[in-house]
Amino acid sequence: MELAHRLFHLLRHLNEQQAWQSVINYVGPNNIYVLLFAIIFAETGLVIWPFLPGDSLLFAVGVVAATSASISLPKALILMCIAANCGDAVNYFFGRSIGPKVFSREDSWMLNKKHLLEAHQFYEKHGRKTIILARFVPIVRTFAPFVAGIGKMNFLNFAAFSIAGGAMWVSVCLIAGYKLAKVEFVQKHFQLMVLAIIFVSILPMIVHAVQAKRRRGAVGFEVIINPTAPE
Repeated sequence: MELAHRLFHLLRHLNEQQAWQSVINYVGPNNIYVLLFAIIFAETGLVIWPFLPGDSLLFAVGVVAATSASISLPKALILMCIAANCGDAVNYFFGRSIGPKVFSREDSWMLNKKHLLEAHQFYEKHGRKTIILARFVPIVRTFAPFVAGIGKMNFLNFAAFSIAGGAMWVSVCLIAGYKLAKVEFVQKHFQLMVLAIIFVSILPMIVHAVQAKRRRGAVGFEVIINPTAPE
């Protein structure tokens, strides 16, 4: 219970060195990697937990690695890449085994079908490269492997895209935090940087939603001025 309390506080205050040190002191310098591994694995591998702070957490880990000896960047980089890719593989097999049953139900208690459909549409639009692109889009990155499993995408192809995307995602977020950690603006406005990362992450979803709305509006306008136009 004490660990859960400290971890919850950390996830809410990723910019606070004191919050990080509290968790590290409690679990130990080696077990902090186990804890981070579990969080990244859960966000990418357990489709019922899409709201864990993957991007901002990785950025914060990079900052901590640059400003203290509590976390080693190379060790974090390797372990987080493994966590992200193991999570994707588990998620894929969940989708392959239970996905069709979930899609056939309108009121699944376990999964948000709206998010599944959004990931499915994202997958239909971008094809196999979705596995890479989705890494940088919160929520979609959790559901994309599940949808790939439902569609029975060839696992070797899936694994190739997954490993490439996972390595890119983890590397970009960790190294960005590490490189920017000692920039004075970042130190003073860490929370703003985290919000910027989240905004950049969801920007593709916003653009996609705006484009879809415009397309629907254009079709509706065409129907009004030209009743014979197809709906």
